[in-house]
Amino acid sequence: MKKLLAVLLACLMIFSLVGCSNSNEAPAEEPADTPAEKIVIKFAAQGDSTPATQTSIDAFNAAQDKYEVQWVDMSNDSGAMKDALKTSLSAGSSDYDVISMDVCWAGEFAAAGYIQPIDEMVKNAGLKASDFNAGSMSAGTYNAKTYALPFFPDLGVLFFRKDIVSEEDAAKLVAGEYTYADLLAMAEKYKGEGGTTEGYLFQAKQGECLVCNTAELTAGWTDIENGLVAFKALTDSDATPADILNYAEGETEQFMNGVAVFARNWPYMNGCDTVLTPDQIGYAPLPGGSCVGGWLLGINKNSQNVEGAFEFAKYLATEGQVVQATVGGHLPGYNATLQDASVLSANPMLTDAGFAQALATTVSRPVSANYAEASDAIMTNVHAYLSGDAELAATVEAVNAALAQ
Repeated sequence: MKKLLAVLLACLMIFSLVGCSNSNEAPAEEPADTPAEKIVIKFAAQGDSTPATQTSIDAFNAAQDKYEVQWVDMSNDSGAMKDALKTSLSAGSSDYDVISMDVCWAGEFAAAGYIQPIDEMVKNAGLKASDFNAGSMSAGTYNAKTYALPFFPDLGVLFFRKDIVSEEDAAKLVAGEYTYADLLAMAEKYKGEGGTTEGYLFQAKQGECLVCNTAELTAGWTDIENGLVAFKALTDSDATPADILNYAEGETEQFMNGVAVFARNWPYMNGCDTVLTPDQIGYAPLPGGSCVGGWLLGINKNSQNVEGAFEFAKYLATEGQVVQATVGGHLPGYNATLQDASVLSANPMLTDAGFAQALATTVSRPVSANYAEASDAIMTNVHAYLSGDAELAATVEAVNAALAQ
């Protein structure tokens, strides 16, 4: 018993000494200069042959200390990229926070619940839809809710021969004060001048290019019947190639070889081999608006970092547009960027009055939960009508049905 009491007393003395020793020591603190760990934002975007994407990410990361964006480099094959995104998003994954989307995907992704509406976030950031490219914002709107901001747009534009078209007609074209009937009349009038063999080149082949042209001719699907009538008048005219129903973008590039007076195509055509000099080429908006292409930015519905995801998407869609335009050569989707001297210097096309007007009057392809099906229905039925294999009324009905998908 005495031995037991002695052991207990010894233990109490040890605990007492340890307690006294600890009570006189200050609690351990982390070094004052230890940086807080940044919240990682994953950005799923296509490969970039320019330094623009990485430069934008680096600039964002350097400008603040709360978030760190990491680029998940996706495939440059848009179909493969879409499939990979759908596999992840449909499983409810939060692997990606910000998603780069082709303009045609936004409606489908929104309807499926893959991305979330950002109206309130845009409003709270002091921004509004009119601050951005109209066609891009339309493409990112589903059921009257905004789901995306522009990453970089593309658009259809009318190319014309300034050395052939009269100053009076050129002024009408540049101002957008003409109709498709006027354009057809000009094509018929000037065909053959300046060594040309065609009046007007555009895309009427059954494919996605036909959907884009139909969007423009119908003024963004607001006047389908008259737009289709005007489309058929163009394809039936002697001012356009006999095989115009087989023309896609590649065939339209013949404009750069001096073949035609007018051509509808995307701005990339300026980079094609050409026999024309820059002062021979003019640009104009299309009568019903220029169909927008390009890419949008959405936020994963299951993102665990929504606030940071929006901060980065907002950066890319606003001040980051300068980097996209000057380093990547892309068209700006943020209207204020069109006044930036460095952007205008990097892309002289933006200083052209006709091209600027085209950029300000864009329309979108159908924003649909089932875009592939809607697009296929439109191109199939419109091509049949242009070929003379379908009646106007039936085609109008079929297009309206496709838009309702």
